[in-house]
Amino acid sequence: MKKFRKVLDGLTTSSPGGTIGSPSCGSAAGTPTSAPTPKDIDIQETLVAENFQLCKTVRHGFPYQPTALAFDPVQKILAIGSRTGGVRILGRPGVDCYCQHESGAAVLQLQFLINEGALVSACADDTLHLWNLRQRRPAVLHSLKFNRERITFCHLPFQSKWLYVGTERGNTHIVNIESFVLSGYVIMWNKAIELSTKTHPGPVVHLSDSPKDEGKLLIGFESGTIVQWDLRGKKADFRIYYDEAIHSVSWHHEGKQFMCSHSDGSLTLWNLRNTTKPFQVTFPHGKIQKDGRKESCKPILKVEYKTSRNSEPFVVFSGGLSYDKAGRRPTLTIMHGKAITVLEMDYPIVEFMVLCDTPYNNEVQEPYAVVVLLEKDLIVVDLTQSNFPVFENPYPMDVHESPVTCTAYFADCPPDIIPILYSIGAKHKKTGYSQKEWPISGGTWTLGSHTYPEIIITGHADGSIKFWDASAITLQMLYKLKTSKVFEKPKPGEGRAADLVEEDPFAVQMVSWCPQSRIFCVVGISAHIILYRFSKYDANTQIVSLDVRLQCESDDVITPSENENNPCFPEPGSHSPQPHHQYPASPSSGTPEGNKDSIPCLKVKDRVVRVPPGYQAELVIQLLWVDGEPPQQITTLDINSAYGLLAFGNCSGLVVVDYLQKTILLCMSTLDLYGAADPYQRLTRSPRRNRQSTSELCMRGLSNFYSDSKKRIRTSYQSLTELSDNQQSIDMERSKSPTSESRENSFSRSRSSSVSSIDRDTKEAITTLQFGESYGRKTDALPTPCLWVGTSLGVVVVIPMSVPTEQEERMEEPVTIGPSGVVLLLKGSVLRFGFLDCMGVLIQSPHEVWRDLNAPEDPDRPRRRKLINFSPSSSQDTCGEGHLAVVCSERQAKVLLMPSQSCLFVHNITESSFVLRADVVSVCNSVCLACFCANGHIMTLSLPSLRPLVNVNYLPLTDMRIARTFCFTNGGQALYLSSPTEIQRITYSQEMCDNLQEMLGELFTPIETPEAQNRGFLKGFFGGNAHTFDREELFGEAAAGKASRSLAQHIPGQGGVEGMKVAASGVVGDLARARVALDERGQRLGELEDRTALMMTSAETFSKHAHELMLKCKDKKWYQF
Repeated sequence: MKKFRKVLDGLTTSSPGGTIGSPSCGSAAGTPTSAPTPKDIDIQETLVAENFQLCKTVRHGFPYQPTALAFDPVQKILAIGSRTGGVRILGRPGVDCYCQHESGAAVLQLQFLINEGALVSACADDTLHLWNLRQRRPAVLHSLKFNRERITFCHLPFQSKWLYVGTERGNTHIVNIESFVLSGYVIMWNKAIELSTKTHPGPVVHLSDSPKDEGKLLIGFESGTIVQWDLRGKKADFRIYYDEAIHSVSWHHEGKQFMCSHSDGSLTLWNLRNTTKPFQVTFPHGKIQKDGRKESCKPILKVEYKTSRNSEPFVVFSGGLSYDKAGRRPTLTIMHGKAITVLEMDYPIVEFMVLCDTPYNNEVQEPYAVVVLLEKDLIVVDLTQSNFPVFENPYPMDVHESPVTCTAYFADCPPDIIPILYSIGAKHKKTGYSQKEWPISGGTWTLGSHTYPEIIITGHADGSIKFWDASAITLQMLYKLKTSKVFEKPKPGEGRAADLVEEDPFAVQMVSWCPQSRIFCVVGISAHIILYRFSKYDANTQIVSLDVRLQCESDDVITPSENENNPCFPEPGSHSPQPHHQYPASPSSGTPEGNKDSIPCLKVKDRVVRVPPGYQAELVIQLLWVDGEPPQQITTLDINSAYGLLAFGNCSGLVVVDYLQKTILLCMSTLDLYGAADPYQRLTRSPRRNRQSTSELCMRGLSNFYSDSKKRIRTSYQSLTELSDNQQSIDMERSKSPTSESRENSFSRSRSSSVSSIDRDTKEAITTLQFGESYGRKTDALPTPCLWVGTSLGVVVVIPMSVPTEQEERMEEPVTIGPSGVVLLLKGSVLRFGFLDCMGVLIQSPHEVWRDLNAPEDPDRPRRRKLINFSPSSSQDTCGEGHLAVVCSERQAKVLLMPSQSCLFVHNITESSFVLRADVVSVCNSVCLACFCANGHIMTLSLPSLRPLVNVNYLPLTDMRIARTFCFTNGGQALYLSSPTEIQRITYSQEMCDNLQEMLGELFTPIETPEAQNRGFLKGFFGGNAHTFDREELFGEAAAGKASRSLAQHIPGQGGVEGMKVAASGVVGDLARARVALDERGQRLGELEDRTALMMTSAETFSKHAHELMLKCKDKKWYQF
């Protein structure tokens, strides 16, 4: 074997626990070996801590628990606030920004500063925030915390810098948006109502300025009181006392009428000429009953009254249905003239907003769409067509269409896979959408230069799989696959698993995908595996089903002397394909009354079925019930297209399947894998069992994982124990059941580092599997196909295999497998394997090049298997050099030199927590080991020396959803499910952080504000004084004085300038501050120029009007005036 030299550049000092000269892990049987001969590992490690930085990149999906909605009609961007303090700002596809209030308080209301690139948010902690949207990552410029009053409603007039804020006490305060301080001008509730009124009017639920006169403010109180307040005269113009509670108010654009929605399901129209009673009262959904009374209706929560030049006005409202129609879905009603259209929604309506052409409230509104924010969806209705179709939503708002149960992330896909998935998925898209362009089209976004094909796969509770194009930090659905179509629909009362597998029998637990060969495997909750092949052609196919009996008897005595009690190898001749191949005995029919035995949980369709182009099921593998006990959950799976093999395991043992020949090659308990080399002293297990509780634990349904479904999650490791008191098994369950209800918010556990003795009732699970070219024995001179097996007790076993290479031999000759014993032990469950060559380059698993088995035959070019990185050993140039194996467990990582199995490096990753996810990934043209711990730390280790590079406490309060869905990928990226409806992508690469600004969209684009319509000479000169109202004169400190300091506290914002945190000191900081000062000066000069232009326009208008007046009056006599 080739000699290895010492590690260069500081790699001689490995992590604590072992060095090259003193191996710190044992041989196959766990006993120490002598140090290997001096080696010269010629690996130059290039990664340093400066290559890493952790930051969030983009969030996809529907905002979880939405609460508020706002739209900028000029910039055409939409903002959605949520209960957890998040704000999503959406524009054209690619413009998607997520902001988070530090307090985490629910967002009550959002208001755009129209065409100013700013947004005001009002939160449940009674704080107002001003967000700067003129940078790619918005930041808070100012905050104002109210101390004595609760905020209930806000209103910001167009082109005004004064924000009206209504409170729970009924008072109205005024905030200067520029300085974010309170004005001394306050409208107290007791001044707004008459002195003779004995009751409090309730909280302010509405504020708006009159379209006719900006100096008039309409205040709506919850009790039914409406007051029009004269801001100049500081008195009420009129007061309305209505006996039904008010929910919302909407003006007619002329300012002579307004409409209110009430708690009794009525709409009232009020005319300012006579405010003693409503001009019109309607119950849109209330019919007159036989006794002559109106039927009672639900409240109308919001109404919008919008005018149109060429048609009748639109009245749009939510709610108002009669109470007797139980079970009806939430509705949005559109009244257009005499026509009433009721649109039923799938989810409750949170908020809606009518989109209009003009930002001016005193012009004809011309509504063209309605944005409807539902609890779990965002819908935009086209108002320009009589049938009111909806627009096709370009955002990935349906990630949660069925709750997400698993995720996978592939950042280095073959470039041809995305177009072909999209072309097939596009054939199944829904139709009937509006033909017009998506109206939320603001912002700018360009495809960055640092893009490469990325795919995210999500598995769902209903058994569906979604493939998403995640290139260039966007997300677009490519293709949807329904795994439930493989099975017959369970009939009610059927005696199979119907009593335990409830509403989610097809829920997806994990997926395994080989992008090169396009082979796809799905592991389901009912202990089933489906293997799919990709084809561009439809086909008639019959799905082959394999049933596997894999169950450890709990009353067995687990000692090495009784290994023979568990038969494992099939007979050499039992490899011919069978439609229903069962191992080792044929399945019994299993009656509902009797014990369920040798039956699977689901029934595969046993007829020929027509399958469309795309992923087509070829093989289904199911674990069987044994003696009334359901099969244990499948905990890990790996597939290799070059070998044609699939391996999976659970807490009962390991199964290897030849999916080309449709046979089971290996079915053995975990204990039998060790042979005579079992590293543990096994204690006798008690014959007692609690069969009922075990069944319930195993077949529990899907979901505390999504809190709104009131179900329980059943996860891959939840059935590792038989409800024993054994601390180790409980620890194992805790670490691997991230959605277990009893441990929803707890990651703490204590596990002894010594696992030399195993307590009673412990089942050793297979926790990870990896196929690859390796050395099954120390004496091997050449690499062969191997299966690396890791268990929950930290044991690593390498199983060599003999796989025929020729196509004809592969389909006829059997694959032979022979377990070779234990390689090494680690602390905690084994999570991940990775292989490096002697130059430190990541070795990719062998794979088959994709070929379409349903394509028409070409006699000149017969379809043959083409394998990559899998060839006869003799042809490999570097076959004698060996390779490095990286093994990571919950507590530590080790690097082995194969075939000698000597441990070169070891690193204890964590003592106080445990690793949830680990992957060997490519980043910055090198490789590293990336780990995500239960305490929220994300860390990377160099390879092969396991030198710590970065360790960031990223998610201090990690919840179970994140733990279950977190996954790393190449290129320094990772993702997790941040809520039941949203995917959060992050990067730990400094290079990507540097390029992120280029990749993000611009929220603000300079657009000229539309000019106000010409109001005509008479209206402009003699009419209303709507445009002469000077708020500064009324609300400024000179006129109104200062507000009480104890009323509200001003808090300066953290942001406002990109990169200010980085450039906080030194020359860079000075340059940044100078740049900011220049920007601000330029902005002020621009504003000055705008004001000058406005003054010139006003002067010209005045001159014109004066000239016209002079001409009129020139020839008049003095007595004619």
